[in-house]
Amino acid sequence: MPAKVAVIIPARYASTRLPGKPLLAIAGKPLVQHVWEQCSKVKGVAAVIVATDDLRIAEAAFGFGAEVAMTSTKHRSGTDRVAEVAKKLRGFTHVINVQGDEPLIDPKLVARLAGAMSADAKIAMITAANVFGPADDVANPNMVKVVLDRAGDALYFSRSAVPYVRGDGVKPTFYRHQGIYGYTTKFLLQFVKWKPGVLEQAESLEQLRALENGAKIRVVLTKHAAVGVDAPADVAVVERILSTTRSTS
Repeated sequence: MPAKVAVIIPARYASTRLPGKPLLAIAGKPLVQHVWEQCSKVKGVAAVIVATDDLRIAEAAFGFGAEVAMTSTKHRSGTDRVAEVAKKLRGFTHVINVQGDEPLIDPKLVARLAGAMSADAKIAMITAANVFGPADDVANPNMVKVVLDRAGDALYFSRSAVPYVRGDGVKPTFYRHQGIYGYTTKFLLQFVKWKPGVLEQAESLEQLRALENGAKIRVVLTKHAAVGVDAPADVAVVERILSTTRSTS
C-alpha cells in the first residue's frame, strides 16, 4: 500500500498562558492561519487539517479555506486530538502533528519527515532536532534535549542538559528537540492508548511514553531552531522575522 500522509494541526482555544492563542493576530492574520499556510506548501502530503474543539477557531479556519475537523473538548494533549482525527481518516497511512503555535514551521522540514516515513516502513514515529547554537542555554529546561544513537534514533529526551559532561572529557554535541512528530496511523492509535509512565510524568515530555514502551523514534536533523508563540513577547519576534522574510523574498 503506497504511503498517504496527512498533516494535522491541533488548535485549542483554552491555552493557559494565551487564551484564544490560535486566533491571536500576527501580521494581520490569525496565528493558526500562518501555520496552515506553511503546511499547505508541503510537498508529498495529501491533506492539511485543522483539528479543534472550538467553533470560533473552526469558523476562522473555514474562512481562510482550511479543512477542519471538530474534536472532543476532553483531550489532555494535542496528540490525543490528532489521534481522534486520524482514527476517522480513510486510506491515510501516516500523520504528521504540526503544533498550532508555530507560524514559521518550515515546509521542507515537514516534507522531509513525510518522505522519510514513506520511504522506510520501519519508522513508526519520527521527530526533528537541531544542534544547540553558541548563544543557546543548554541548561534551560524549556529547551528540550535529545540524545541520539548511531542510527539517528532517540535514546532519551530531557529538560536537563544531557549527556552530562564530566571534567575535561569528550565534548558531546547537544541537540535541541523540536516539537513536530510524524507517526504511522497504526502506531499513533496505539500510542494514545498507553498510559503515561514515570519518565514522561517526571519530565513532562509526552514523547518519553514511546521510549518507555520500547518504541523507536527517528530524529531528523535540521539547521534551524523552531520559533513558536508561547508568550505575548513572542508575537513581536515572529512579526519581525516575517517582515524580514518578506522584504528579502
